[in-house]
Amino acid sequence: MNVLSPLPDARAAEHVDELLTRPGLRITRIVSFGQASPPGFWYEQDEGEWVLLLAGAARPQQARLSFVSKEQPGDCLDIAPHRRHRVEWTDPGAATVWLAAFYG
Repeated sequence: MNVLSPLPDARAAEHVDELLTRPGLRITRIVSFGQASPPGFWYEQDEGEWVLLLAGAARPQQARLSFVSKEQPGDCLDIAPHRRHRVEWTDPGAATVWLAAFYG
C-alpha cells in the first residue's frame, strides 16, 4: 500500500481510512480537499493524537494556541488527550493528506 497513491476523491467530504489497529494504537490516513472544522466545533477526544502532514497544506488550531503559519508537508503535531483542537483551513486547490496515530 502507498498512502499517497491512489488518493480517494475528497472534494465532497473528508475521507478517513483506518490503516492499522492494535491495542492502544490506531493509525489512519485522512484526506481533505478544502474541508475545515465547522465554526464553533472542537475535537476533544480521550486518545492522544500524533499527526503528520504528508501532502498539501493546513492550518490546525488548539484551544488557547493558534498556529501562526500554515503547516507544510513534513510538519507534525502531538495533541494530548482531552486537548481541544480543530482544523481552521485545508488547501481548497489540492489534496491535503494526514497520517494520524491515535494512542493511549
